[in-house]
Amino acid sequence: MDSGRQTPRPALETGTHDVGRRIRLLREEHGISLSELARRAGIGKATLSGLENGFRNPTLETLWAITAELGVPLASLLAADTTSVIRGTAVEGVLLQVFEDESVTYELYRLVIPAGSTQVSPAHHEGVTEHMTIFAGVLNAGPVNAPLLAGAGEHITWRSDVPHIYATVGDEDVQASLLIRYPRP
Repeated sequence: MDSGRQTPRPALETGTHDVGRRIRLLREEHGISLSELARRAGIGKATLSGLENGFRNPTLETLWAITAELGVPLASLLAADTTSVIRGTAVEGVLLQVFEDESVTYELYRLVIPAGSTQVSPAHHEGVTEHMTIFAGVLNAGPVNAPLLAGAGEHITWRSDVPHIYATVGDEDVQASLLIRYPRP
């Protein structure tokens, strides 16, 4: 797949109305107007309004931009009682578990990244880190300006409060686990 021709895919198969309702509730809890959140997240006001009203199916990149501005994990937008499949431009993940302690929330995902794909993800909120273990394939991942290379059986970690990339290397799909650590503000 030519990364120059990839287009963002809807992040969710179902549940967009519930996700939109959760975005609106979180936005209101934070005392942020729709216009202000759209501006801060770098998305159109009409796009955010459509998401909140359940008329649009967001991309993963859009959801991460919104949650970064709200300072919450992605899981805060998803239904707790279902296994959530989340799709980005290249990455497909299944949210396996959410762990919480007093000061940190962790999200554990199983990922598949097709051979020949690249995805650039927006920055998460301050202090967020990603921890990836590769089970098959070879992956370049981490900050856009300094990605790390890892193959089967290897583990990489990076701060993801900057734009970051996931890019397969070679002709094998990457299968991995991803643990995202979100410190609470």
